[in-house]
Amino acid sequence: MPSQSSLFFYDINTVLEDTRNEVTLGLQRPQKMISPKFFYDEMGSELFMEITRQPEYYLTRTEISLLREYADEMADLMGENCLLIEYGSGSSEKIRILLESLRPRAYAPLDISKEYLGAAAGALASEFPWLEVHATCLDFTEDFELPFTMDARRVAFFPGSSIGNFGRIEARAFLGRAQRLVGDEGGMLVGVDLKKDIAVLNAAYNDSNGITEKFNLHVLTHLNEKFDADFDLKNFAHSAVFEPEKGCVAMYLTSLQEQKVQIADTSISFKAGEKIHTENSHKYTKEEFLYMALDAGFTQYHFWTDNNNRFGIFYLT
Repeated sequence: MPSQSSLFFYDINTVLEDTRNEVTLGLQRPQKMISPKFFYDEMGSELFMEITRQPEYYLTRTEISLLREYADEMADLMGENCLLIEYGSGSSEKIRILLESLRPRAYAPLDISKEYLGAAAGALASEFPWLEVHATCLDFTEDFELPFTMDARRVAFFPGSSIGNFGRIEARAFLGRAQRLVGDEGGMLVGVDLKKDIAVLNAAYNDSNGITEKFNLHVLTHLNEKFDADFDLKNFAHSAVFEPEKGCVAMYLTSLQEQKVQIADTSISFKAGEKIHTENSHKYTKEEFLYMALDAGFTQYHFWTDNNNRFGIFYLT
């Protein structure tokens, strides 16, 4: 790991046996599924960054535009000298827009990809030598406690519409855990993809360069490497479509033939045409998201959106 004096790294390991069981149980359900957290090894994180650069993928550039336009206003609300906690920090690209205005006491990026997190946190610590960085490798979709103590008001940052990867019940539970983590004096800045024209949504998850397809299939490569599985990527195909009844884009891998896949000592059978559900990306109206946030324990909010009402950023307290 990088050795800057301003960087501290914590690895809260999940037991390999537990995560392998999670995968095999998911693939034995009537609707086979793999949690989207398994996208994010180092290569998966890099592929996702490539997705954000695709012309069809409006989410990232719209959110970045909002952060740049309203950075000072957001920083005023968040307050200086806070402990800034970022869920799913990835490359820490977006937080850079806020750091100079916000001047937090410390920054705590949380991510499941150890190598990617280490490299990104090290680069950030070098770029901002005044900033204390506490990088923590963990699964933030579960209950956790920060592995360090600091007497500072806590502010959470969850950009990129990643809140949409949770089902609506799970998203409300996640917001409740975030509210408890930051406490009644803290706050949360969260990006939310808003409901819009279905053609725009479908194009965003089926880019013409096929990067999302590579990203989706890569989850199988990650499982092959992590759990000694033998998925053959040529036998699966990517699909993503907006499902109006659920209010989300659902992403799948479809088995192109009848086949069996081995994961350690477990054999998984697939019928031709059978799908593995890999990700949901829920879309909200402003009112739908606020109702959920209020139900989770937040009581006040500020809201920013672009001229086309494609994407929203909420600051919850």
